[in-house]
Amino acid sequence: MDGGRREVIPLFPLGTPLFPGVVLPLQVFEPRYRRLMADLSALPADSGRRRFGVVAIRQGWEVERVAPAAALYDVGCTAVVRAVAPQPDGGYQVVTVGADRFRLLDVLVADDPPYLRAQVEWLDEEEAAEEAAGDADWLASSGGPGEAHDDGTAAVARASLELLSGNVRDLFARYVTEVTHRQAGAPDGGAEELAAAGDEADSPAALLREVTDDARGLSYLVASAALLTTEDRQALLAESATRRRLALESRLLRRELTLLRTVSAVPVPLQQFATPMTLN
Repeated sequence: MDGGRREVIPLFPLGTPLFPGVVLPLQVFEPRYRRLMADLSALPADSGRRRFGVVAIRQGWEVERVAPAAALYDVGCTAVVRAVAPQPDGGYQVVTVGADRFRLLDVLVADDPPYLRAQVEWLDEEEAAEEAAGDADWLASSGGPGEAHDDGTAAVARASLELLSGNVRDLFARYVTEVTHRQAGAPDGGAEELAAAGDEADSPAALLREVTDDARGLSYLVASAALLTTEDRQALLAESATRRRLALESRLLRRELTLLRTVSAVPVPLQQFATPMTLN
């Protein structure tokens, strides 16, 4: 999507943000969202318009009781419809995949169509810029103009991004191991033994170390799978640069690991990072 371009799209508020590349199954039963799925299904499959915007609802707010714009976070992600299965009761089972991030500019409420729509502004990723210039937190300027210097700076930027990605991947593997261990009810100390067995092909740590070599994909996987607050996830979604997103995740994962080891509990079932059916 072109950054800065505006468009009106259907809106589907949920309790947590959606991230690019993440699969989101939905069980749709509310009448207005049945209408949304019927409208989308009527569009040509190759139109590129079978999608809607997912935005997270602010904690403690109810969309129906206040102005919708006040109850919703201002950065969301489109959900592209991949499969729709009408149900005998008139509802739908839907499989979507997160695609493009956007900023919410205005929420449109009408009787027809009955579902929310919004004017949005598409948000660009900053991948090309950050790879070319690096990041002030990671690179110190070394002086000297010229193409050779630019090439060297870009190479160092890429190397530092790879280092940061590896750090987050390792932290996430430790986090998954710790959460899985505690949900299994093992006694304290067993997490280290489980981590030590990380070379086994089916161990959580080994599987997650191999999950992706793509820094951007890794950043969105961690953002969607870790047991973070809606506020933390929203901050990660709003971040346009992969490098800064990964840096924030590194801090959040260290915090969560410390809490896990201090409190010795996890807030909700991990369910092996499977995305549950979401009821609207």
